[in-house]
Amino acid sequence: METGNQDLGIISTSFSEPARRPQQCDGAALREALGAGTAWLERHIDLVNSLNVFPVPDGDTGTNMFLTMQAALRETASLVDLKVSRVVQAISHGALMGARGNSGVILSQLLRGMAKVLDHETFVTASNLADALMEGVSTAYKGVIKPVEGTILTVAREAAAAAKRAAGETDDISDVLQATVNEARSSVAKTPSLLPELREAGVVDAGGQGLLLILEGALRLLRGERVETSAVQTTLAAPMVETGAEYGYDTQLVISNPQLPVEQVRATIANMGDSVMVVGDETAIKVHVHTGRPGAVIDYAIGVGAVSDVLVENMQQQSLAFGAAREQHLSAMEHIADIAVVAVAAGAGFHDVFRSLGASAVVSGGQSMNPSTEELLKALQGLVANTVILLPNNSNVIMAARQAQQLTDKDVRVIPTKTIPQGISALLAFNYQAGPDANITAMEEAAARIQTGEITTAVRSAQVNGLKVYNGQFIGLLNGDLCAAGETIVEVADTLLRDMHAEDYDIITIYYGAETLPQDAEALAEHVRQTYTAQEIEVVSGGQPHYSYIISAE
Repeated sequence: METGNQDLGIISTSFSEPARRPQQCDGAALREALGAGTAWLERHIDLVNSLNVFPVPDGDTGTNMFLTMQAALRETASLVDLKVSRVVQAISHGALMGARGNSGVILSQLLRGMAKVLDHETFVTASNLADALMEGVSTAYKGVIKPVEGTILTVAREAAAAAKRAAGETDDISDVLQATVNEARSSVAKTPSLLPELREAGVVDAGGQGLLLILEGALRLLRGERVETSAVQTTLAAPMVETGAEYGYDTQLVISNPQLPVEQVRATIANMGDSVMVVGDETAIKVHVHTGRPGAVIDYAIGVGAVSDVLVENMQQQSLAFGAAREQHLSAMEHIADIAVVAVAAGAGFHDVFRSLGASAVVSGGQSMNPSTEELLKALQGLVANTVILLPNNSNVIMAARQAQQLTDKDVRVIPTKTIPQGISALLAFNYQAGPDANITAMEEAAARIQTGEITTAVRSAQVNGLKVYNGQFIGLLNGDLCAAGETIVEVADTLLRDMHAEDYDIITIYYGAETLPQDAEALAEHVRQTYTAQEIEVVSGGQPHYSYIISAE
């Protein structure tokens, strides 16, 4: 029976009974059934990703679960011995290392628990499948510090209980799986009654829906139905690696007595590079731009007015020289203090911030591109220091961080930072001369003092926290909770700053995203300065996806 998904390493196999009524299956058939479940989930990734309580554009539960399952199946691709024990061991290890996001980590724990029961079995039967599902639930619940009902955990538990009941009445594995799917579907439908935020947002739990799809896909295969993948690319959520290839020339100059207004000059320069800053009046204009063609900028400026104070610096050479010196410094500090920091961040700007503050390694990732357990583990293992402090900087990365912590011999301390500003504040409090315990205390206290606001665009209409949001509106989240919606970014920023009581803090930092123009960020900063005159207002390029601005108060 072929699923049409060769990328997942699935091969033709046979069940010990006719395909429509199997009573038990071997390891190859088990792998094929899990592959079909993965393929069925893949076809519905967009659906699962859309089941977000908040109408934000970076839902990634479906992507994380799919990539976790794909990593599990990839681990079986090279197996020659397809005994059940070998297959479940490979599935368990692959899922453990490839787990992404909270939903992916929980899914990996479900598979790990199932592997414990099936590890010594020759065939998967109705009875031991039910036992495996029960053990998977037990393992998953133990892996979550504060289990919440109305999530994937509830769906898994109720589905496993249904499988156990069915196994007491029949020895047909497809009947048991049918009962499992039926209960999972019913459980998913009930999740809004268990979690008020789901009910208010009008969605079911995304993780529970993802698990249901995996079970449904396996059942479809067992019943002889063909399951094929869609064209979804597996790189959808893969963390990006910043290579530094984007560096060009830092070009600065002054145009005296310009023949054109500042706005027109700014619009033209903006098409010549990035990190553009053009300010001035009818007497002089100051220009700053990062560009690969500084000569074109200078030629244009000469055509506009009298040019002076020209400065052109090769940013690539500067970056390489600075990077080499910094690597030597960080490595030396690791040797001396035997302690290092690893941070997770999305966006070239935030990478630079963390590295400049002393992070020994920065793992690319964040919302919509959560790093896997293995990627975090490689970052930890690649350091000289034996003691490492890990900053996840995203609530959806914390579980994977803790899973990586358990897989290394190093002394790894996870500070559960949920936002990038929290991570930056924590790193500012880091002291190479202090011990791990003192650093953890200082860094946790520093992170707790930070207020984080995020501004993005609603991808659907919804009502959350009593706030009515319309598709396409700008929305603001304060420390992860939706609190503002408006027609302009300025309106949403004002609400965020008011709700975080920004007047009580000393510094307000505005990190602008990959799609936000520097001059727009400066305009927002100037607006904020007019209201918060006693605060220091800073503007930094974060380069983050999806979110136009991340604003912190400290």
